[in-house]
Amino acid sequence: MALTAIPVGFIAGLFGVGGGLITVPVLFYIFNSMELDRSFIMHLAVGTSFAIIIPTSFISTMTHMKFKAVDFDIVKSFGAFVVIGIIIGTIFAVILKTAYLILFFSVLTMLFAFYFLTSKEKTNSVQRKMNLIYKVILGFLSGFFIAPMGIGGGSINVPILKIFGYSINKAIGSSAAIGFLVSTIGALCFVISGKYLNIEAPLSFGFVNIPAFLIFIPITMLMAKIGAIAVHKINRRIINRLFGVFLLVVSSSLFLEYLKF
Repeated sequence: MALTAIPVGFIAGLFGVGGGLITVPVLFYIFNSMELDRSFIMHLAVGTSFAIIIPTSFISTMTHMKFKAVDFDIVKSFGAFVVIGIIIGTIFAVILKTAYLILFFSVLTMLFAFYFLTSKEKTNSVQRKMNLIYKVILGFLSGFFIAPMGIGGGSINVPILKIFGYSINKAIGSSAAIGFLVSTIGALCFVISGKYLNIEAPLSFGFVNIPAFLIFIPITMLMAKIGAIAVHKINRRIINRLFGVFLLVVSSSLFLEYLKF
């Protein structure tokens, strides 16, 4: 867990994501190796990931603010509908059996991998106003898909903001701020749902595992700050491609796990 927290925090700051694309599969394998009840280990990994993202996204947002890379107008308006999607998506995630939740995570991770492998940064892009209809539809769908995955949403929201002409730095910074809202609501929803279902996971509060949370937090907070500073100084094209390859590996390995269920 401690070793995993280092790249999780760095990538959270670097890409404006919560790090859940790494945290969730790692926690899944750890909980599985501990021989916990397989009927809820993926839910436990997702809920714990949301809790870990809360302080990580906060530090990432504060750092991006220093570079004036957070648009709070879009965070408040677009983010509100993302939160609504999170609540509905959590209900959907809790209903899903572990095998289907793994498949859902695997397929979407594969799509994100192709995005990072093929996306190109436009120069001199013109920022367009995102009207209310786009905010409602895209915000809700973003939250709905984020909930079953336990991610901060940067993998979805950064591309959306880029489509509307936001620079990559501002898209990442604003996505990190939205990630703070997403993770807070997501963690609360998984705590409540886990308590409601009365799962018997050791040292856990609902679907949030306390030891994992305490181990990840100090490391990811430090690395998120370093990653957020680095994004303004390095060639992101290379990092995008490497991250895309990593996601392909994650998606493929989780798909194999799905086939075992």
